[in-house]
Amino acid sequence: MTTSHSHPHAPRRRALLGLLAGAAAFATFLAVQGHAQSFGRAEPAVAIPPPALDESTSARTETAVFAGGCFWGVQGVFQHVRGVSRAVSGYAGGSADTAQYETVSSGTTGHAESVQVTFNPSQVSYGALLQIFFSVAHNPTELDRQGPDSGTQYRSALFPANAEQKRVAKAYIAQLDAAHVYAHPIVTRIEDKASFYPAEAYHQDFLARHPSYPYIAINDMPKLDALKRIFPERYRNDPVLVGND
Repeated sequence: MTTSHSHPHAPRRRALLGLLAGAAAFATFLAVQGHAQSFGRAEPAVAIPPPALDESTSARTETAVFAGGCFWGVQGVFQHVRGVSRAVSGYAGGSADTAQYETVSSGTTGHAESVQVTFNPSQVSYGALLQIFFSVAHNPTELDRQGPDSGTQYRSALFPANAEQKRVAKAYIAQLDAAHVYAHPIVTRIEDKASFYPAEAYHQDFLARHPSYPYIAINDMPKLDALKRIFPERYRNDPVLVGND
């Protein structure tokens, strides 16, 4: 199920993920995955200034939804951030009846592969999470694509949980564009608060469970290295895993 926007290796990737979802051994998955070159290259991290405007809240727990390409890497990054208690891969921007991987991968459902992050604002603010998102989690200047994946389901987007998050996100994007920290303008969309639908179990904790899988090793493990290098005070060695809930 592909469109003109689909990555040419998407059908194979979906078929292989089907093996993960079923009873087939992961060894079979690795045996037929093809050459590592099929899985793109890492997006370079960019050191950026913190937001001049940040959220003010007395809440002990808050959620935020981020979309930045394939959710494996975005989830993996946020799982290693201090103050984050949960990071779940899923779909936002579309309806419940089409929130399944095979359907979302068609690029016709309105969903974006997203990650819902639960965090303690007294330990890591929404603005700090945005800084990590724009700096190491993905490239916010790529329109409807990230690395080897293309289509609206891989768009860069934020789904603010409230008016304050929306205000902070808009101000930060304007700040970064004005500072010309990237060679191109930021294309991240700030979309209306949307329902979030968790992805299938085999997508959860994918980076933590399969760090040597070529797509992860090439595209996503460098993001963790960048997180540790650029934000050492934010980095936690042991990730918070959905599988441990």
